[in-house]
Amino acid sequence: MMRRRMRRRAIVGTAVVGGTAYAAGHHSATKSAEQQQTDAQQNAQIADVQDQQAAQQQQAAQPVSQQPAPPPPQAAATAAPTGLTDESIAQLKQLGQLHESGILTDAEFEASKQKILGI
Repeated sequence: MMRRRMRRRAIVGTAVVGGTAYAAGHHSATKSAEQQQTDAQQNAQIADVQDQQAAQQQQAAQPVSQQPAPPPPQAAATAAPTGLTDESIAQLKQLGQLHESGILTDAEFEASKQKILGI
């Protein structure tokens, strides 16, 4: 009878050990699967961010269509109107030098220039 008890204890002990091992293995497998799923989600998010950054860099690298710059406003004023004499041109040059040296203010320069041009 003693032998039967020993066998039962050995069988019950083996079942307990086996059940514990199964539970530990199952828990480990579940944790591993959860970790893999989390890693996959993070990798997908990283890939999305990288794609967005690449798209922004491509947009920044594309040339922006620009309108041609308007001509400088002085370009029209410096064109010599027809009918100017050599004397008028000399006076305008002298006015320009006086203006550049600071002797004439902007307002004085414009007024004198308009008198010479007859505007």
